[in-house]
Amino acid sequence: MNILVLNVGSSSLKFRLFRINALRPLSESEDVLAGGRIERIGSPEAQLTLRYGNSGTLQRRNTGAESVSEAAQEILQLIAASSATDEQPFTVDAIGHRIVHGGSRFFEPVRVDDETLRELHELTELAPLHNPSGLAGVEAARLVLPDVPNVAIFDTAFHHDLPPVAALYALPRELSQRLQLRRYGFHGISYRYVSERLSAILENSPQKQPLPNRMIACHLGSGASVCALLNGRSVDTSMGFTPLEGLIMGSRSGDIDPGLLLHLLRVGEFTLEQMESLLNRESGLKGLSGRSGDVRDLEKAAFEGDEASKLALECFAYRVRKTIGAYAAALGGVDALVFTGGIGERSPVMRNRICQGLGFLGLSLEDERNGRANGEEPVVISGSAGGGVWVVPTDEERQIAREVFGLLH
Repeated sequence: MNILVLNVGSSSLKFRLFRINALRPLSESEDVLAGGRIERIGSPEAQLTLRYGNSGTLQRRNTGAESVSEAAQEILQLIAASSATDEQPFTVDAIGHRIVHGGSRFFEPVRVDDETLRELHELTELAPLHNPSGLAGVEAARLVLPDVPNVAIFDTAFHHDLPPVAALYALPRELSQRLQLRRYGFHGISYRYVSERLSAILENSPQKQPLPNRMIACHLGSGASVCALLNGRSVDTSMGFTPLEGLIMGSRSGDIDPGLLLHLLRVGEFTLEQMESLLNRESGLKGLSGRSGDVRDLEKAAFEGDEASKLALECFAYRVRKTIGAYAAALGGVDALVFTGGIGERSPVMRNRICQGLGFLGLSLEDERNGRANGEEPVVISGSAGGGVWVVPTDEERQIAREVFGLLH
């Protein structure tokens, strides 16, 4: 079965076409037929990158895509055209889509029909900044390849059965139930992949080790969160009703006193729309540093002596470290700490910042191992391969393809 995965963001679209014959969890057995991305959608610098197979030549070209919908249609038409050539003879049997918010209704992969699409559009009020782009990808796929089944995979699904003590807000029960107000959690596709990948590595090791019972996973990128897993199940996570809650992020504020926001609204400093932009696009590392929300930029600036950048990085690391400590308490200890996501996989300096002071939990880095870990493959960066600290690269597209295959095969 050939499964095309569309992972749509607000201004970017990642895609990969997988060939899957059977699910074999102890190996990365899916063949990648093609993949790439469109970035900076809607700007003059919008660019498409495409590669056939894992080792084909990387192609780059400008694209006139003005919207996520146009970008998705361009990708779908490109894949459909490639399938008709002798050089790349492949077809698309199913299309998988990452949808950020499934609400209380969707917590399993679901085949998208007219009724499902209508219900998903109703959920946009829960995630107005995230769900519309994912649904634009679904609608483009239904337009360009109308006979190919579409499957929605939800970022919130992994956390759908959080224990009530972790899921509930201290609001009137009737209000919470009527408006579906609870902590949903996000990055679930990534957490499911990383936990299953680590489990497969350990089970396939000479010692045949099981997945650590008490695991804390840190998905650190422009969006960042931490998840506490007990026997592979999410029991707490730092993001909540929206992806704003929790850690400091690239341009998102993370946790903030709601009274402060009420104050800003009361004194007329911000409208509701301006407040939304402030918290999602102007805060976080970008706001603290006054420079950038990209850790790579800030690490370079901090090395060159910029104090604001250094403080922003320290605040980011402190919030992650504090959350790890809280989740160790929630789990009754920790057997393994896992870093994933762009920052978690590729920044040895940030991993070191975060792990400073965690020795009392038995979590410490080996400098040489940490320095070599570059996100290319799973690797332990502490002294014990059976627990300790790991870097496990995430692969949301591969996980989506597996779940689509599991539903349709």
